[in-house]
Amino acid sequence: MTKTKFVYVTYIASTLEKVFQAITEPAVTRQYWGMENVSDWKTGSPWRHIDGKTVRMVGEVIEHAPPRRLVISWAWPQEASDRTKRTRVAFDLERIDAMVKLTVTHDELEPGSDMERGITEGWPRVLSSLKSFLETGKALDTWAGKR
Repeated sequence: MTKTKFVYVTYIASTLEKVFQAITEPAVTRQYWGMENVSDWKTGSPWRHIDGKTVRMVGEVIEHAPPRRLVISWAWPQEASDRTKRTRVAFDLERIDAMVKLTVTHDELEPGSDMERGITEGWPRVLSSLKSFLETGKALDTWAGKR
């Protein structure tokens, strides 16, 4: 079966370092996402996406090249041991004048899967909140209307 991918591009008035930190620093991630990304961010290390004490997603660091690129695997915790169920997320950051072009590519998705449906709605919400947070200091209520 052919896998699919989802790509989202946004431009943020910030620095490469601040955007990269916002993706990898749990205390910052919590402020705009409501969850934390936790890892030592070394290639091959595990990472967890945590909501309070609940682990929502897991994976491992595939590539870590701050402040320009981060690639992680991504899976539901109950499916993490099945490598065929893992998807992949690449965060690519590029400086353009006074902005950062952030491209998030989430690939290796099963067409029509719950994962594909979830990230297709989730990434635009999260990345819009990230942009607002870094530019204004105020995050969006990412999950408004979803509770």
